[in-house]
Amino acid sequence: MEVVKEVRVDGKVLRLVKGDITERDVDAIVNAANSYLKHGGGVAGAIVRKGGEVIQEESDRIGFVPVGSAAITTAGRLPSKAVIHAVGPRMGEGDEDNKLKNAVVSSLKLAASKGFRSISLPAISSGIFGFPKDRCARILVGESKRYLQENPDTSLEVVEFCIFDDETLGHFKREFDAL
Repeated sequence: MEVVKEVRVDGKVLRLVKGDITERDVDAIVNAANSYLKHGGGVAGAIVRKGGEVIQEESDRIGFVPVGSAAITTAGRLPSKAVIHAVGPRMGEGDEDNKLKNAVVSSLKLAASKGFRSISLPAISSGIFGFPKDRCARILVGESKRYLQENPDTSLEVVEFCIFDDETLGHFKREFDAL
């Protein structure tokens, strides 16, 4: 795990790290989920493989989560306390930017409602859902910064983006450099 950049926002920390989100020691990690919470491939598949079937079992009990919303399960064997399943948009379904904004804010609000102090997010929707990586980075970083500014009393002290691949990391680094 490598910390690429940290920026302070009103006493809180926005952090960019390169690494594997399943290894992050934070209160909650965010899973880029589909509406049916079927965690087969990508980040979701890795989370269940490392965290255990309990994550999929709890997800099955939750059932359907609309695009732009989020749900929470335990983290199984992962170092985090919980997994927040954020349902981002698939490119081509319409109004994708707003749906992605809602997914990010839903995740942050859910973490704060549990009193969590730290959260790590992947590049939601930028993998198999086809959302452009540059727009993804702009929305995730921008919405997280805005959330921290507009919610000074939030329990969240660290909002982190954990990015696995170099191409996506480059887009996030550009957004951080512009903060």
